Amino acid sequence: MKIASKSLGEINVDERQIITFQEGLIGFTPFTRFALLDAPQKPYFYLQSMESQELAFILVDPFLFRPDYSLDLSEELCSALGIAAPEETLILTLVTAPTDGSPVTANLMGPLVISKATRKGVQLILADPRWKTKHDVMAELAASRK
Repeated sequence: MKIASKSLGEINVDERQIITFQEGLIGFTPFTRFALLDAPQKPYFYLQSMESQELAFILVDPFLFRPDYSLDLSEELCSALGIAAPEETLILTLVTAPTDGSPVTANLMGPLVISKATRKGVQLILADPRWKTKHDVMAELAASRK
C-alpha cells in the first residue's frame, strides 16, 4: 500500500511494516497506526503515522550505544502484545535531532516495545534513574566503544 510522508514523499509500505499502538504514543494518543521504515541514515528508523503524513518520528535501537540498557517487561504486558520470547521483541527509542547542531539525543526513559509477531506496540515510561529523556547518542556510542 502507498502512504504519504512529509519527509519521504509517497512510499510503498508492506503490511508487515505496520505497527499498532492501541494507546498511541505519549502526547500523540489519537494516532495509533504507524509504518516502521528504514531511514536513509543508518542505524536510524522512521516511524511514520498512517493517519497523518505530518507526523513521523526518528527511532534508534538503544542497545547500539548503551549495551547496558535494560527494562523489565511484565507478563501482563508481554501477554497483551503477544510476546512469548525475548527474541520476538523489538525495543526502539525516540530520537531528537535538533536543527541547531546540538547533539542527537535518544529518550531511554520512554522506549517503544513492539511485538515482531503481532506488530502491536506500546510506549513505556521507565522509573529507572539511569534512563533520561535526553541521552547523547554519539557521546554514549563513543564511550561504549572504549
